[in-house]
Amino acid sequence: MAKDTARKSAAERRESVIRAAITEFGRSGYAGTSTAAIARRVGVSQPYLFRLFADKRAIFLAAAARCTDEIRQEFEKAAGAAGPEEAGQAMGNAYLGLIGDRDRLMFQMQMYIAAHGAEAAGDHEFGEELRGRWADLLDAVHLALGADPEVTGQFMAHGMLINVLMALGFPGAHHVWRTCGFGEDVCVAADG
Repeated sequence: MAKDTARKSAAERRESVIRAAITEFGRSGYAGTSTAAIARRVGVSQPYLFRLFADKRAIFLAAAARCTDEIRQEFEKAAGAAGPEEAGQAMGNAYLGLIGDRDRLMFQMQMYIAAHGAEAAGDHEFGEELRGRWADLLDAVHLALGADPEVTGQFMAHGMLINVLMALGFPGAHHVWRTCGFGEDVCVAADG
C-alpha cells in the first residue's frame, strides 16, 4: 500500500534534516549555518528540528556520520567487488562518483574546519567525534588496501588532493590535474 507522502514519519524527517544539513553546512560551514536555514530547506519549523535532534551540534554530527559512513560503505563495496590488486583503483573510482555530489564534498571539507574550530575553542569532545569518524574511514581504507601503510597514505593523499582541487573549482581541462598526475577519469569528475 502506498504511503501518504504529505505526512512523513520522524525517521523520514530526520533523514531529510541530515541531507539538508550536509548541503547547508557544506555551503556555509558550522559557524555560518543556522538551524533556521536547515529547517527552511527541509520545509519544517525550526522548533521541529529540536524534536528530532538535541541541538545544532547533534545535527552536524549526524551529518558527519552519514557522510563518512557512506564513503566507507562505498569503499568497502568497491574493494569487495575487485581483487586485491584492483581494490585501490576500484575505491578511487567509487570516490569519484561520490564527490560528484558537490554538497557532500564541501561538507567533508567543512568537517575538517569544524574539528579545528572546536579544538581552538576548547571543545575537544566535538573534535574527537569528528576525528573518530575520519579514523574509522582510514582504518577501512587501510584494510581494503592490504594494510600497507605506504599504499594507504598514497591513496588518502591523492583523495585529499582531489578534494582540494575540486573545492577550489579547477575545471577538468586545467593543467593542475595533469601536473598532479591525474588521468582523464578524474578530469571528467572535476567537471561534474
